[in-house]
Amino acid sequence: MAHPYLFRLDDRISRGLSHWDQSHRERHRHFILTQQNPDGGFGGRGLPVEYANAEPEGRESDLYYTAFGIRALSALTMFTPEDARRVANYLNIARQHQSTVIDVVSWLYSALMVQASAGIDLLADANSDWPQQLARTLEGFRAKDGGYAKTHEGALGSTYHSFLVALCYELIGQTLPDPASLVNFIRTRQRDDGGFVEIAPMKRSGTNPTAAAIGILMIHSGVGPNLREDVLAYLTDVRSGEGGFQANTRIPFADSLSTFTGYLTSLDLTAPAVIEPQRIEQFILSLEHPGGGFRAAAWDQATDVEYTFYALGTLGLLWSDGNLPTTLASR
Repeated sequence: MAHPYLFRLDDRISRGLSHWDQSHRERHRHFILTQQNPDGGFGGRGLPVEYANAEPEGRESDLYYTAFGIRALSALTMFTPEDARRVANYLNIARQHQSTVIDVVSWLYSALMVQASAGIDLLADANSDWPQQLARTLEGFRAKDGGYAKTHEGALGSTYHSFLVALCYELIGQTLPDPASLVNFIRTRQRDDGGFVEIAPMKRSGTNPTAAAIGILMIHSGVGPNLREDVLAYLTDVRSGEGGFQANTRIPFADSLSTFTGYLTSLDLTAPAVIEPQRIEQFILSLEHPGGGFRAAAWDQATDVEYTFYALGTLGLLWSDGNLPTTLASR
């Protein structure tokens, strides 16, 4: 079985970040660990940048942010066994609180990373058929339109959550049922601007659902030349004068999430004309906080583990694609 997409992506990112000097990597590791709560989980934002390293009082641990905390540490190749043991404590507490697709995928990814780092198998006491049981749980999120909804009660499939489910099936080594229906669902989410939308009623495409759609199609169908041309035209339209990618054509600024997904999709579609590595690097580094961590965009006043991962992920992809950090390239 092929190495799961998420782990292949993590490997690409960590290879690129290995070119960064140790002091930068240590600074961001320190910031990420300040976002870890006493229970071992990670919480979201809430404090302005100048208080980024303050005690995270009142910020509850969350599976979503915990997965991003792990991904960010892993990107830096700094997710230690001790870090993993602390996270394992939280995952044991949170294993019964998985009500959404994001919760399920975040818990599973985090548990697998804890096992890889510290040898702690959080599924050791589960029934031997747990992958099949989890697959049945995932199918409970399937909507009538062929996609997967955010919750069991969701009536409409979501492009993003469908992508997460596809990734989860890879992680558990199971075959996604009726992939043709999922592919058809995804194709109906494309709009005239060349990109894809998150849910059916939406008219204007977004960078992130476009990336999720292409991710699914590359796993389960393939991307033909006409679709590739459409998507690249859309990605060109959402390039920002700041150097990054915008969330859509109406939002006048770039952000690190859209830059990460837009750049990754451009790489996957082998589109050098859309990519300006040096400008992307400059944009991402402009969001770096001197004490560690990254903001989401130029207007942002806070840092968190999610947007720190997107920034690290973008830099890692840039530098693994043969572009050395400017501090090295100028030597």
